[in-house]
Amino acid sequence: MTEETDLVAGLEALEDKLARARASITRRFIGQERVVDLSLSALLCGGHGLLIGLPGLGKTRLVETLGTVMGLGTNRVQFTPDLMPADILGSEVLETSDDGRRAFKFIEGPIFCQLLMADEINRASPRTQSALLQAMQERQVTVAGETRALDAPFHVLATQNPIEQEGTYPLPEAQLDRFLVQVEVPYPDRDTERAILLATTGADEEEAHGVFTPEELIAAQRMLRRMPVGESVMEMILDLVRAGRPEEPGASQTVRENVAWGPGPRAAQALMLTVRARAMLQGRLAPDASDVAAMAMPVLSHRMALNFAARARGDSLGALISRLVEDTTRTEAAA
Repeated sequence: MTEETDLVAGLEALEDKLARARASITRRFIGQERVVDLSLSALLCGGHGLLIGLPGLGKTRLVETLGTVMGLGTNRVQFTPDLMPADILGSEVLETSDDGRRAFKFIEGPIFCQLLMADEINRASPRTQSALLQAMQERQVTVAGETRALDAPFHVLATQNPIEQEGTYPLPEAQLDRFLVQVEVPYPDRDTERAILLATTGADEEEAHGVFTPEELIAAQRMLRRMPVGESVMEMILDLVRAGRPEEPGASQTVRENVAWGPGPRAAQALMLTVRARAMLQGRLAPDASDVAAMAMPVLSHRMALNFAARARGDSLGALISRLVEDTTRTEAAA
């Protein structure tokens, strides 16, 4: 069996498993298929996700359900202004043994898990937020001068409330860039909300069931990176990312006048991974231009910013990204 045939067979087998995982998730997190797919994409890519939404939209329920379905050991941390780095990473304590000897023992913090839910991450101080940086990038932490590896796989799904900004600490750009995708969690439509009422206010509730194991998720992540990406899709990714940089020689007048800073190479890397994940979730063997267009907003929206003048006018970053996608799609189609 050739490598290509082996990859096709593996992707086809994975398609059924992913369909069962999605079905199990949506039994508890009703509707919101795009939110589910983006969260699954982050896990399939081996990355982290930032969930933005108002209270009561089911963000915590989604993360708990993902942990169950994907077979991951899950911990939750409620971020508060008085939370300290040691509350997340762990710390050394002095213990006395039965024979009177004293020695330091490391007590692991909640970050030693496979799926960490960082609830309302922007409520913690920058010092505590920064405790996640090394873990998210390197899958290890350094405490008391000793580096300790985290469990594999390791993912962070953080939530953020877009209102009630008093007493919060906006995430710095360096940490935002560590999140593979930013997922906007909207209000459900009327039919979905009706289904939620019926499913969650009765005597019994649907339960999620495990579909993956950690080893199977790691295998899926490796398979995703083997999925081929066509030259036209790669060029579209490069054109889109570079078009959002105001200092780029070919940048449009709109970008030069309205964008303070644009997406870096990590944005292109994130697009290369997430377009594969979207194709995988839809049972296709390779991504196409529609995947780039669909993943542009969750990948770019937290990796670029409008300047002061654009914000003062009330301009929308989302509208700008949509325009960049339209222009890039039109250019690729003409080519």
